[in-house]
Amino acid sequence: MSKTYNILFLCTGNSARSIIAEALLNKEGAGRFHAYSAGSMPKGQVHPHALSLVQALGFEAGDFRSKAWDEFARPGAPPLDFVITVCDNAASEVCPVWPGQPTTAHWGIPDPAAAEGTEAEIAAAFAEAARQLGTRIRLFLSLPLDTIDQLSLQTKLREIHDQADAAAVQP
Repeated sequence: MSKTYNILFLCTGNSARSIIAEALLNKEGAGRFHAYSAGSMPKGQVHPHALSLVQALGFEAGDFRSKAWDEFARPGAPPLDFVITVCDNAASEVCPVWPGQPTTAHWGIPDPAAAEGTEAEIAAAFAEAARQLGTRIRLFLSLPLDTIDQLSLQTKLREIHDQADAAAVQP
């Protein structure tokens, strides 16, 4: 039986991108991954459009909450294999020291919670964020984690951001 990997998605507010990434990986990587999310300055509630997306994936709204990243640096927290920032602010902040020295990467995407306009335009921003995160997550799921060395894994994890962006621009 192969290992189950724990991954933490980080953002500043933990109300949209990191929540969506958590749901997508738990859905697509079920049994092989356990995803979590947190924020450096959590908003305290999940954005309603993010809740709609996670519910469309088959989760209950109550399965998700906006929480601080220090929950995952405390004794008794799940041991992390990967920590991925999904917003530029969290990527530039000084993170807690994660026990076990997880592999880290940055997959920054625009914040759909900052979208302005009609309800349809805001929903489209959330759908685009979910699409971008889904592309990165599928690339991540294709990595041979059981056989790749740590340095190569670190490199590949960081390259996913560029590969996903390049794939989005191709006709």
